[in-house]
Amino acid sequence: MEGIYKTLPQHTYSWSQGRATFYKYQGFWNVQNFPEKTILAQSYQAQPSDILLCSCPKTGTTWLKALSFAILTREKFDHASASPLLTTLPHDCVLFLENHLAKIKENPSDLPLLATHLPYSSLPKSVIASNCKIVYIYRNIKDVLVSYYHFVRELVNLSVEDAPFEEAFDDFCQGISSFGPYWDHILEYWKASQERPDRFLFLKYEDLKKDASCNVKQLAEFLGCPFSVEEEKAGVLENIINLCSFDSLSNLEVNKSGMYQADEVSGVEHRLFFRKAKDGDWENYFTDEMKEKIDKLIDEKMSGTGLVLK
Repeated sequence: MEGIYKTLPQHTYSWSQGRATFYKYQGFWNVQNFPEKTILAQSYQAQPSDILLCSCPKTGTTWLKALSFAILTREKFDHASASPLLTTLPHDCVLFLENHLAKIKENPSDLPLLATHLPYSSLPKSVIASNCKIVYIYRNIKDVLVSYYHFVRELVNLSVEDAPFEEAFDDFCQGISSFGPYWDHILEYWKASQERPDRFLFLKYEDLKKDASCNVKQLAEFLGCPFSVEEEKAGVLENIINLCSFDSLSNLEVNKSGMYQADEVSGVEHRLFFRKAKDGDWENYFTDEMKEKIDKLIDEKMSGTGLVLK
């Protein structure tokens, strides 16, 4: 694969002081090992019972994983005391297809739940052929940008002063981000959902925060295990929402320490998956000119979809 990188468009973030270089492969940007991971992931043989949690980075992936895992395992564990989420990072409870294919193949789980950041066009053909279910979560682009900026900045060990946000903003608006352009990532899944609406569930991060009960019930129904009236009366739904809340997960020792192994060579501190989880943090970073520019960009890109990213 070494030779392929010489032919791919590449971009090094100026605001990362040369520590983050991205390559454009099949229309999307990512780090150097992305093409290999994509090709390996495409060998996965999906089953009709599989459920894929799909997203761009920093759009609510960790939360979606925790909620889906808790919903599907609620009969197996007493969530007040025995849920694996209390001692295990959500990313280790629900594995990424592109990061841990070998582990997925070696240790098949009885839980038909996988996750991916892959664009729809890069998914294994077996996913499309098997008609497995796909949950897609998306989020206000401004908060995604700010969250992504801090995530990358901390990964390359730079302070805010040494990593100008203005430069990160310009790169993101050019579509240069992990699995970006962000709008193209969303559009691919949205267009596929228009063709097979019964196989897709689109969740908006802000809606999930605003009305967790309604959206978690919708998620459970889509996953094939709706909450019964008895469960709701017993507080099972509320317990899952509380267990998977940012305050709960971010304060667990496992999520404050430790290292997530994205692959054999790179790791991410668990704490980096839990920053603020607040809506509107972008207002602390955007100038009026930035807001106007990105709103115009999203109006152009997402016109006609009904999806609100502003």
